[in-house]
Parts: sequence; C-alpha cells; structure tokens
Amino acid sequence: IAATQPSTNWHLKENARDHHTSKFSSRELIVRRGQAFIVTFNGTEQPEQNLTFIAETGPKPSKLAKTQATFGISSTVSKESWSAVLQSTSSNSVSISISSPPNAVIGRYKLSVQSTSSGSSSPASLGTFVLLFNPWSSGDDVFMPNKAECEEYVLEEFGIIFAGNKNHINSFGWNFGQFQGDILSICLSMLDRSLNYRQDPATDVSHRNDPKYVGRVLSAMVNANDDRGVLLGNWSGNYEGGKSPSSWTGSGEILQNWKKSGFKPVRYGQCWVFAAVLTTVLRCLGIPTRTITNFSSAHDADGNLRVDEFYDASGNHLDRAADSIWNFHVWNESWFSRSDLGPSYNGWQVLDATPQEESGGIYQCGPASRNAIKEGDVDLDYDCPFVFAEVNADCMYWNYDPATGKKTLIFSKSTVIGQFISTKAVGRDDRVDVTNDYKYEEGSTKERDIFKKARKKLGLEDKFDPTAPTPQEIDQKPDISGRFKVAGPLEVGKDLSLILVLANLQSDAKTVRVNMTAWSTVYTRRPVHEIWKDSISVTLSPKE
Repeated sequence: IAATQPSTNWHLKENARDHHTSKFSSRELIVRRGQAFIVTFNGTEQPEQNLTFIAETGPKPSKLAKTQATFGISSTVSKESWSAVLQSTSSNSVSISISSPPNAVIGRYKLSVQSTSSGSSSPASLGTFVLLFNPWSSGDDVFMPNKAECEEYVLEEFGIIFAGNKNHINSFGWNFGQFQGDILSICLSMLDRSLNYRQDPATDVSHRNDPKYVGRVLSAMVNANDDRGVLLGNWSGNYEGGKSPSSWTGSGEILQNWKKSGFKPVRYGQCWVFAAVLTTVLRCLGIPTRTITNFSSAHDADGNLRVDEFYDASGNHLDRAADSIWNFHVWNESWFSRSDLGPSYNGWQVLDATPQEESGGIYQCGPASRNAIKEGDVDLDYDCPFVFAEVNADCMYWNYDPATGKKTLIFSKSTVIGQFISTKAVGRDDRVDVTNDYKYEEGSTKERDIFKKARKKLGLEDKFDPTAPTPQEIDQKPDISGRFKVAGPLEVGKDLSLILVLANLQSDAKTVRVNMTAWSTVYTRRPVHEIWKDSISVTLSPKE
C-alpha cells in the first residue's frame, strides 16, 4: 500500500502571534525555540500513540550533533529535548503541540512523521519550518527580561544611527527591514556561505545553537574580506563602480542585491553600513541587537593601547603608523549570556563587522563583553584589547623628521578617545549616552587604574617599548600653544573663516614660524586632498 502524503496545517496566524513572528511576510512557519507551536495533519491512519516525529536541520542531521531529534507523543513538555503533546484528534486528523529545547540549533528544519506500528514504512514529510532564537523565553541565552527592549531590539524595523564628530553629532534614519520578503532566507544563506560552513558543514550547523558563535560568524560574513561576504568597504573617497556608502538608507536593498548578483559583494560600505546590516541579520534571527556610535574612536593597529600620529615640520599628516583616530565609528551590541566567561560578563556584547584588524586570521570582531571592557579584563574572548583601545587608547602626536628619522613628542592626551558613545533610545528617537557603560569617568583614578590593569594583562607594563614617549617627554610643557577657532557659521559651499590663537607660555619673547595646512578627509580622518597651506612668522612678547 502506498503511503499517502499527509497534508499539514501549520496554524501560521496563531503560531506567529504566540512566537512574535507576525511581522515576517512568509508562507512558511517561523517559530522561536523553547516554546510550543501547533501543527495539525491528516493522512495517518495510525493511532496517535504510534507516531514518531523527526525534526532535522543541516546537510548531515545527527542526534549526536543535536541537528536531528526523534520524539513520540508524551503527556508533558520536556525542557531538555524536543517533545510533542497531543492536542486533539478527529477521525482523520491529529493536532500536536511541538516544543523545542531552549538551546536548540536555529535554522530551517524538516519535520516528518513515521508510524511505528507498520514496521518499516518510511517517514512522511510534513514540510519545513524555521526556528529562531527566543529573547522572550527565560531558558534562552538571548533572554531579555524587559519586554519594551525586546520590541526595540528584535522587532523594530526602523532605527536612528549617530554620526558626525564629537562637536557636531548628527543622526539619520535607517530601515533595517529584517522582516521584508526573503530577508530571512538570505540571512540563513549567509550562515551557509561562511568559511566555517565551507570547511565543515555538519559541525558549523551544530554550533548554531550558540549566539556567541552565530554573532562572530556573521561579523565576518557582513564584510566581503576573506569570504565573499555581503559588503565591500571603501574609504577612498572614490566610489566608482558602486554606490557611495552614504547613499544607502536601508539594509534590504543591500541584502537583496547581494543575493541577486549571485552573492557577489555589494559596493560599497563604511562602518555604519556594516553595523546596520549586521543589526538587520541578528534581529532577523532573534538576537537582540543595536548600533553603537563611538566618537573619536581609536583604531589601534599594533595592540599597544596607544595611537601614534606623525606630522612633518610643515604640519602634514604622515602615513607612518597604521594607527588612526576616526571622527566616529559604528559597531553593534548584541544581548546574550556568556557561559564561557561567567555571569558577570552576561548582557551586551560588542560585535563589529567593519574590516579593521584580523582576528583568528580573518576580518571578524567579537563578541567582546561590554562589562569586560569596562573592567579592563582584556584577556577574555573575543577581541577585547581592540575594543578596549577603541574607547580608551592614549593619543600621542609626534613631529617626525624623515631626513634624520628623529621624532619629538608634540603632545599627548589620555582623555580624547571614546566620547559620547551613543545609541537610540528604546521606543523613542532620542540619543542615549552609554559612555559610562564602557569606562569609568575619564580622568578619574579608577579609570587610570583600569587602563594600567589592561596594559598589565597585555604584558605592556613590563617590556621596554622603544617607541613609547619617555616620562620627560610626556611632562615637558610646550613653549607655545596654538589652536584654531572657527569664526562665523560652518556651511557647506561657503568659505571657512578660522582664527589661529597663539600663546607664548614662557616669560621671554619668542619669534616663531607657524606652518599651517588643511586637508579634506573622510570620517576616518584619512587625508584625501590638500586644500590649503600657508606659513607666517610672528613675534610674541612674554606670556602674550
């Protein structure tokens, strides 16, 4: 007798309402782990106690890897494993409530049913469904007790991103669009295109129960480096052959373009675009996520928690060090627990998809526990030293003479990096300042102690660093101070009026030659064009 194919009613509306997935525009069932959903099917002539269900995901489903589960009908829900509880039966149909464990692998599943009494009959497929992380379920690693935060960080499709610089913070809207069309399928295919999946598909899928793993893999996949991921970065100021990073207004178009082109990297992204796309993908999969903007953000390329900037005698910026200070940088925070580190490191975790430095041989960053950053625990996984430097590095400005190779410290500052760290408020379009969640008050003894602790953990306190400024260099006071003030309004297309204020700090007269240059830059302060230079000589009487 040929087995008849059962027809399945997935109760899409009711299940979606219960699982906070109503915003997805899908004809496929989308549910969250650790929570029951209802399925009704007919075409089984067997008594229901003889039914066995099989839920499986990935290319090589296995019980050992927790990518396959077989379970019969039981009277109660199991917390540890998949289970099915009978809801109702009629002459030819059965309604079942199926529950997955709160640590189930996420992704697309195939559900089949088999009747145990008829011996060797092969399982009949009921169809497919998608299982996501569940921030509403207390057993889940991504559990977020505050419901308003769940709404904002998982279900909200529109956001505000902050940019500009510390003196002029501006903001713009972004359409995350995590529930549009086939975005969920694109997000799942991102996981299937990762380097980890290509190397060992079965093992990769078995790790998809872990938000730490999923977040780290996706921080690599959102940039195109290493893995032909979603977005190609471009900070040159020339965006031919693609779209200028500042012209994007939402993630949907970027993700759709990636898929339509046969998964060729989309041109071009800069930090906020990488962060916004990662927000979309993680919210889509059910991990609470937000964008964070750090003003005066350090890019410490050599891991010494110091940013060195070099200038020649004319005041031109020299490209001698890979370190830099960005006017702003945007990254992500995702909310989950850190069973690998311990409960005090639970909560917000920093992820960064902008390709800045390699981690484990590829361009990925995080998750770094925000609490670990604040406490200077830079020896913890993942990439804490880099994130710590972004908000805490000390800045050294050097005068460098290419002819002799001699460098002189112009001045150093320990309080300029990591200011006005910003994110959008929950349920409102306001800016919320989270700087105090990243570090103790700037200039306080506690903040300096944490900085020393971090240096010590990285072994920087003990070894002699020939490039470091000497205590004498740091303490030496300059003879002359100078700074530019803006006179009049700053308007695009209008001339800039600047006033240079010079002060003689010594008690004898000084004659100085002042060299000035101005460059246009991108927001990472990478110089693009020299636009002006001038020099003047001035005599200043004592203390004038």
